[in-house]
Amino acid sequence: MSDALEYAKRLIAEASVTPATGPVFDAMEAMLKPLGFDIHRFQRGDGGEGSDEAPVENLFAIRRGPAGSNHLAFAGHLDVVPPGDGWESDPFVPTERGELLYGRGAVDMKGAIAAMVAAMHDVPQDAGTVSFIITGDEEGPALHGTRALIDYMRAEDICPDLCLVGEPTSVNRLGDMMKIGRRGSVNIWLTVEGTQGHVAYPYLADNPIPKLVAMLAELDSLILDTGTDWFQPSNLEITDMEVGNRAHNVIPAQAKARISIRFNDLHTGASLSERVASIAENHGGRALPIISGEPFLTAPGPFSQMLADAVEAETGVKPEQSTTGGTSDARFLRSVCPVIEFGLCNATMHKRDEAVAIPDLDVLAKIYTRAALGALALKTTQEEA
Repeated sequence: MSDALEYAKRLIAEASVTPATGPVFDAMEAMLKPLGFDIHRFQRGDGGEGSDEAPVENLFAIRRGPAGSNHLAFAGHLDVVPPGDGWESDPFVPTERGELLYGRGAVDMKGAIAAMVAAMHDVPQDAGTVSFIITGDEEGPALHGTRALIDYMRAEDICPDLCLVGEPTSVNRLGDMMKIGRRGSVNIWLTVEGTQGHVAYPYLADNPIPKLVAMLAELDSLILDTGTDWFQPSNLEITDMEVGNRAHNVIPAQAKARISIRFNDLHTGASLSERVASIAENHGGRALPIISGEPFLTAPGPFSQMLADAVEAETGVKPEQSTTGGTSDARFLRSVCPVIEFGLCNATMHKRDEAVAIPDLDVLAKIYTRAALGALALKTTQEEA
């Protein structure tokens, strides 16, 4: 059994539905310690007495190279989404069928973390400093995971020069896509207040629903932009409407909705929130925005070229440099150093019977080895920020 396959099985075998703590981190620590890594584990987010926040575990591991050497971080998450029903085999019993390894987290993203650890067998310590930034809270609120790890790295003055995140970025085959950026995300809750009353006496009431409908129609008609050289157009989507009125003869007192905006680097979360708030106010409503992340771009340069060369050397495929898809913890890590995402095929992530092609685990480990050696040898690292 290859190292990558063995490590993937050990991680999948630990049920780590978000927020993850305990055994899956024990398994990760047991893999890294024999490779010379110093491990720091901590929890954040218990919130104190009466809090509904579950604790989140995080792990930072570092193997220091020579003084002044480059520092590459591998980053990822050990938490997984709930498996759901209908699996052919137990989602937390890693199962081989043919050339596939089944289990929750096989591609998102325990398989990639396993390949990262396996890659370290072929990266000598004198090549440079390597660290692992591993959280148990990427699939959840992402409040006490990578953000907490960034706080720790800054406090200890051990921030990396470059970071490679193992999200499943490949689409049709391993190596066909890597992410050099992501769009930002903001969710906005909209509320319109009215005055409850009998439908037969509308002049004694104030119906909030027409105001909300007009507000949503204006928001839905917005063309935020037409895209940029590296980003697709920003889009605004209505994701929920709520009145909760069970009575057929009552004008309700309140109407609510929610919108979600994925936006490129022509905007900020704050600018879009202010624009939506202004429209909401014009229709007698109010807006409550929550910004999940800002857009980022690691401009094509030595880092992305080195990674693309590593992928092509092992797969024969030249990866597309893309900014499509949803958000990841790279949106936080980009504040520390240039970051790129590259990992397994994403066809089964979050699905029933999630599975990874076993040969891909070994190839990915070889890519990560090349990437680590290449990143540690780069002359300039921060210029791509």
